[in-house]
Amino acid sequence: MKRVIIIGAGPAGLTAAYELLSRSKDYTVDIYEETGDIGGISKTVSHNGNRMDMGGHRFFSKVPEVNAWWQNMLPMQGYPAKDDILTGRTVKVKKGGPDPGTTDRVMLRRRRVSRIFFMNKFFDYPISLKADTIKNMGFITTLQVGFSYLFSCIKKRPEDNLENFYINRFGKKLYSMFFEYYTENLWGRHPREIDASWGAQRAKGLSITAILKDMFGKLFHKKPRKVETSLIEEFSYPKLGPGQLWEVTASEIEKLGGHIHMNSRVTKIHKNAGNLLTGVTFESNGRIERADADIIISSMPIKDLVCGMNDVPEEYTKIAAGLPYRDYMTVGVLVPKLMLQNRTRLKTVSNIVPDCWIYVQERKVKMGRFQIYNNWSPYMVKDLENTVWLGLEYFVNEGDKYWNCPDDKFSAFAVKEMVKLGLINNASEVIDTHVERVKKAYPAYFDTYNQMDELREYLKSIDNLYCVGRNGQHRYNNIDHSMCTSFETVNNILSGRKNKDNIWNVNTESEYHESSESTEVD
Repeated sequence: MKRVIIIGAGPAGLTAAYELLSRSKDYTVDIYEETGDIGGISKTVSHNGNRMDMGGHRFFSKVPEVNAWWQNMLPMQGYPAKDDILTGRTVKVKKGGPDPGTTDRVMLRRRRVSRIFFMNKFFDYPISLKADTIKNMGFITTLQVGFSYLFSCIKKRPEDNLENFYINRFGKKLYSMFFEYYTENLWGRHPREIDASWGAQRAKGLSITAILKDMFGKLFHKKPRKVETSLIEEFSYPKLGPGQLWEVTASEIEKLGGHIHMNSRVTKIHKNAGNLLTGVTFESNGRIERADADIIISSMPIKDLVCGMNDVPEEYTKIAAGLPYRDYMTVGVLVPKLMLQNRTRLKTVSNIVPDCWIYVQERKVKMGRFQIYNNWSPYMVKDLENTVWLGLEYFVNEGDKYWNCPDDKFSAFAVKEMVKLGLINNASEVIDTHVERVKKAYPAYFDTYNQMDELREYLKSIDNLYCVGRNGQHRYNNIDHSMCTSFETVNNILSGRKNKDNIWNVNTESEYHESSESTEVD
């Protein structure tokens, strides 16, 4: 039996464990997870009967293996969900599927609604050019947007940074309105300091040209083009939040004989003179222990992986140490109602706005987005008909003044911003709050990232090391991309393939871009 150690119990690590154990009896699998939660940044947190999704996760993929995998863990609903029943909405169901009213192990089908909140008005996300958008912007601004875009078509900028990438596709005026501030708030850096590859990966296929094609295609009933991530209209979602999928997966792994060690932080990765990994040292409950391994699959941040490994050449240590991340905080806020009016034709419980999350572009607040958990799944909220459960999202750096702010003070700060935005009238309306922090939620594309190719080649040279997932590859992967890195890893292990290009090429080659997309900026 070969001993496999997997670092991290997030989507990539759990997928690798399940695939390996379900496809072969020749391996033992031990997963070491630093925290007490399953799911990594896809975990779901429960607070006083209300559930919080860390970042918002839409389950959508064109990869058949991924869809089949999800269906195996959480079958698609066969009956309407609670909110569909209360509002009389029609929803697609799968014949013979489970009833979400009587069972938890079920995946819901949800309608995608996300908008931008700017100038105290709602704009479509991604930006559309329909009448409401023009009305909200005003005639003069609309003309400026149009001429700015035409100028960008005539004079293309070199795409050596994210600012130029966006201006080439939307024009400078629209970029300054809807991309510049939000991007700087998200990353803590101006878009001109960020590598354009982030835009190529996350906003692929989006431009004014694409928006016009979609708009006129719908107008004249033409066959739609291939769907991009940000243009999907429906998605799947676990009844009890994304963490439920990974909690079910963890249970299946244990049934197959795998071992998941919670609150076990890997601090060292041991490498011998032959450039092979031999095991790890981890801390658990105040004890320091060592575990030997024949194979290590790592979804831990590359910075921590390399810095914890012995005998790494100095040039690679420096690259890893300089890799940047953006951290994340969310404040769960429970209120009786929102002041925002539902002016759409979409029916909702208590007629709240129908959005899953709303992107905040207002310069007067630090808040980047807010989620409305009622609309993700009616089962995320304890009292669906009488309360609205929100997640106010903030992009921060670990150790900064926001990260270090006590929970009660940060909650008060966030609630004040709700009042500024007109979401509620005053702080006294708030029933409950809860703060969550997520380290290294977003691998960033600046600083030493431009040397990532060199570091990648070094990591590939270690035969029995496999790097998977978002942080494991320092790449802004979606859930299905992360899972695909694990699919490829297990294929390599079982087939004896030494070349790891297939693992690292997930979400870089055109075939992956064209066939697999899942979540928006999660």
